[in-house]
Amino acid sequence: MIAVFSPANPVIVVGAGPAGATAARALAARGVPVRLLDRAAFPRNKPCGGGISVRALTRFPYLSAELARIATHSVSRLHLEGPDGDSTVVNADEPAALMIRRVEFDALLVSLAQGAGAELVTGADIVQARDDDDGVTLSARDGRVFRAPIVIAADGVHSVVARRLGINPGWSSAAVALDMMEETPRSALRDVDPSTLWVSYGFDPAGLRPVGGKRSAAEGYAYIFPKRDHVNIGIGYVLSHYRAAIDRAPYDLQRSFVAALRDRGIVVGDSVRKNFTPFLIPVGGPLRDPGRGRVLVAGDAGGFVNGFTAEGIYYAMVSGELAAKVVAAGGDVSQLAARYRRACNDEVGAELRDSVLIQRYLFADRRRIAAVINGAQRAAPTTRAILDFAMGRCSYRSLRRSLLTRSPVLAARLVWEQLRKNFVPPRATRSRM
Repeated sequence: MIAVFSPANPVIVVGAGPAGATAARALAARGVPVRLLDRAAFPRNKPCGGGISVRALTRFPYLSAELARIATHSVSRLHLEGPDGDSTVVNADEPAALMIRRVEFDALLVSLAQGAGAELVTGADIVQARDDDDGVTLSARDGRVFRAPIVIAADGVHSVVARRLGINPGWSSAAVALDMMEETPRSALRDVDPSTLWVSYGFDPAGLRPVGGKRSAAEGYAYIFPKRDHVNIGIGYVLSHYRAAIDRAPYDLQRSFVAALRDRGIVVGDSVRKNFTPFLIPVGGPLRDPGRGRVLVAGDAGGFVNGFTAEGIYYAMVSGELAAKVVAAGGDVSQLAARYRRACNDEVGAELRDSVLIQRYLFADRRRIAAVINGAQRAAPTTRAILDFAMGRCSYRSLRRSLLTRSPVLAARLVWEQLRKNFVPPRATRSRM
């Protein structure tokens, strides 16, 4: 069956974040009628670190000129710390990451979608979804009903569409991270070096060292993302680890983390409670089947997040555009989900799968994190390869070949982890959040 689109029968995109807005823009630019639904009005705030690798400018060239409309800050230095105090600074010869505020960035992407011809419908809080042979029906909390031949679900980590249609029954607590962060104006809280992205892996809020022979690191991270007029400071843990090992409330952790940074001379000022916005990030890898029938799932809703860095904006935009391209290409609706799955696997599949394996490999032994940090400066070709990838100079396939050639132990471990993932029955995925 071939789906027929018209202004009266448009494709519907649910969720106007980076994935949804990018999908809507790509569809409209290809002449496909599209309606973009979101429960909020724009601009609206969205909890997020707000960091994007510069390769996004290569992948989405139209962004370069448009980013001048919002507050954008670039960084070319990375300060990396491990759980036992190991640290290093990596310098790039040009900007490697962009820092944005989601309240501005998301509104920009929505405006680009509208400029291309997409229809924006705000205040549409979708609470129910059902599909049949002829289309998909979406029901909003206020009673409105929307009907579409095809739906792209980009409605976030708690995707109502994916749950209602059985595409994702829910993430397990081991597949999401609880990120606790604040975005505060520099007048109240600031980092002393706004040219540097500060990241700590295996961060332990109590500063504990391994006892009883335990070598695993805390399954978490901490960061300082400098913005032009704000700073984002956060701390996060895989939710299962947080529940089992952290006995402090989220804001208590955040406040003590900021205080510790201030004592070290890394930041100036105090945490601001009203700016604190904890949220969940899917870090267990993308859904194996990010679509079914007439529905494709993109962005956080489909788990398109780097499991090691927790970066999601870039992958959200990629998955949104790939979904749009598959829809716009037409063809038999029964093949839609399979074509989308292949497209995602071809561009970001290996990258995202490896990111989860690397996360598990490093957190399993804190000495591995230390080895990565201590080797960052000594292994100049490896560091250069990673920076080239972050700046869009090479593909992930090229980076992967480079890394595995130089680290046969890591290569063997990745193969083992992949085999174990494929042949060990998975744990139940229904969330108890």
